[in-house]
Amino acid sequence: MATTIRLDVVSAEGELFSGHVQEVSVPGEMGSMGILPNHSQLIATLKPGELNYKTSDGVSSLFVAGGIVEVQPTIVTVLADSAVRAEDLDEAAAADAIQGAEDALAGKDPEDMDYAAIQAELDAAKAQMEMIHRIGKTLRS
Repeated sequence: MATTIRLDVVSAEGELFSGHVQEVSVPGEMGSMGILPNHSQLIATLKPGELNYKTSDGVSSLFVAGGIVEVQPTIVTVLADSAVRAEDLDEAAAADAIQGAEDALAGKDPEDMDYAAIQAELDAAKAQMEMIHRIGKTLRS
């Protein structure tokens, strides 16, 4: 029985991770999913949130702003809309994005507004902020 599974995480910006991991956790639309070697096949959509993977060096985190995950028994492929390494998250930029999206949702011309796109932006920025605060607490502990 395999003890690792290959993980490939890519976005439009490029490849963020490729290697063998012991386990993966992804933010699925219907809830967080834990994936181990020899997992059943599936394809699912991702919501903005934290993707974790465990290697022999420890646990690492990425922020994904949505996308899809394909799981095969020996490989997990994440095609992220966009993704950022946890250490590269910017709290000020996330706060600005939240404020900008909230301001846009409070806008005065609803005919020209793409509510779904603005709400998706707001959800992604809030998920980034949650991850930043969780990681910050972990680093301070």
